[in-house]
Amino acid sequence: MAQTSTEPAAGRIRLDKWLWAARFYKTRSLAAQAIEAGQVKVDDERVKPAHAVKVGMQVALRKQALSWVVEVTALSDKRGGAPDAARLYRETEESVRVREEAIAARKAALVNAPTISGRPTKRQRRKLQEFLDEA
Repeated sequence: MAQTSTEPAAGRIRLDKWLWAARFYKTRSLAAQAIEAGQVKVDDERVKPAHAVKVGMQVALRKQALSWVVEVTALSDKRGGAPDAARLYRETEESVRVREEAIAARKAALVNAPTISGRPTKRQRRKLQEFLDEA
């Protein structure tokens, strides 16, 4: 995606708009909240949602238990499809490796986790009560 900015300075765009256009957050307000909470850093510094993003800057963000470190490759204030959004940044190899390890660890933990399907049935409650009464 080419540089499609309607901002007065065509080489800059607000950080919250860029994060929204790059599809890291569903809304600009969610992006702004994440920035204010310190979950997004530009060149290892906390910034405000209106911080101007330029091509070549490094953006680090945390979302839930995952983190990304990306380099800005293009600017856009329009939210497009996923292929268009992927052209706005390039993720570092270290970031990809760390994120994939975290996803693999999360999946491994889910395999061994007990599955609880809601409230126990009447039969299960009786068996549990019998077990507790034996002691």
